[in-house]
Amino acid sequence: MSDPAIDPASYRQVLGHFPTGVTVITAEGDGGRVGLAVGSFFSVSLDPPLVGFCAGHQSSSWPRIRAAGRFCVNVLAADQEHVCRVFAGKSDDKFAGLGYDAAPHSGAPRIADVLAWVDCELEVVHAAGDHDIVIGRVHDLAVVDEGTPLVFFRGGYAEVAR
Repeated sequence: MSDPAIDPASYRQVLGHFPTGVTVITAEGDGGRVGLAVGSFFSVSLDPPLVGFCAGHQSSSWPRIRAAGRFCVNVLAADQEHVCRVFAGKSDDKFAGLGYDAAPHSGAPRIADVLAWVDCELEVVHAAGDHDIVIGRVHDLAVVDEGTPLVFFRGGYAEVAR
């Protein structure tokens, strides 16, 4: 239940002042390939190597990723806004026309031309409000390109100045 003193529009406006990188979480399961755009990706632990992200309970993709038990985090580059928009939507085939191969541990799609990828096994899920906090154990990872990331800031996409 939300605090009546916190207006949802104000909440979004204030927290929108914190820039976030944009990732696409992918999996390969019984139902085929699935993917979800996520701006709440974070490092959890170095030993053991753990990462996390938050997935909304209303998502139709998250239950399929959870069922797969393995996933790949694809860190989007600044020129991949179009990829983010596809994976944030409800398309039947989000992978149509998209280059990808299989991540070495999970078999999940690794999207072409991303900055980096992190191949994981689902470790634990914690319910938190209208989202789940997902923790994954890292099995493999790599930097693909030293370019700039796709960033979400104040309700839109922004560029990172170097």
